Amino acid sequence: MTDNWLNKIYQMDCIKGMNEILPAKSIDVIVTSPPYNINIDYNSYDDNRPFNEYLDWLDNVAQGCSRVLKNDGSFFFNIGDRPSDELRSLTIAQKIAQHFRLQNTIHWVKSIAIPEKDINIGHYKPVNSQRYLNNSHEYIFHFTKQGDVEVDKLAIGVPYADKSNIGRWKKAREDLRGRGNQWFIPYETVQEKKKHPAMFPVQLPEMCIKLHGLAKSKPLIILDPFMGVGTTALAAKKLGCNYVGFEIDSNYIELALQALKP
Repeated sequence: MTDNWLNKIYQMDCIKGMNEILPAKSIDVIVTSPPYNINIDYNSYDDNRPFNEYLDWLDNVAQGCSRVLKNDGSFFFNIGDRPSDELRSLTIAQKIAQHFRLQNTIHWVKSIAIPEKDINIGHYKPVNSQRYLNNSHEYIFHFTKQGDVEVDKLAIGVPYADKSNIGRWKKAREDLRGRGNQWFIPYETVQEKKKHPAMFPVQLPEMCIKLHGLAKSKPLIILDPFMGVGTTALAAKKLGCNYVGFEIDSNYIELALQALKP
């Protein structure tokens, strides 16, 4: 089969697109963030389904992702909650885990405060309730087929605080150590500047792709079933990877194509 489906964003439902356009086991990395079903105002999608219906829909998405992902591929699934949601994201992860193994749970930290260091970074979205705390993180669930995919931890590594550790341990040959599963990634907070009401920052898919490992296949093929304004495609292009995606809204696709122009 030819690869003329690469580096395109298709205006169609992702379940139909994955089943009809993408060859089986053709994708190295999937990075995506579906509608959260918390009544976000999208142009062409009703983000307020009954939860069981929403779960069934994501089950079909997961089946499509499982068909197209390579056996050694990675599926990074970003999802967030409202403060009042109880175990909702974990329930969604359990549904997807019927088709994958959950290999890593990553926390996208959107704001952080360290009073002792006089550090206060990020956006603290107000919560109009006396019962709930500000929800300052989202999940990135890292799924694989068997839970045995080796990742490139140092590709997103951080410097050692104590430089004497460099060379002390066999694996510490450079000033880098594993970042762990808490990723502080800033994001756009002024709604009027956003092209999309639920857009993640380009650094998020970049880090996911790097963690999977750029050297495993040249070039990697990156899929985003919910492409939106093309953030995952931009990250893939920046890292020298191919991309493919699906999006139902023509306005978002136009914005993505404009951003992807040389």
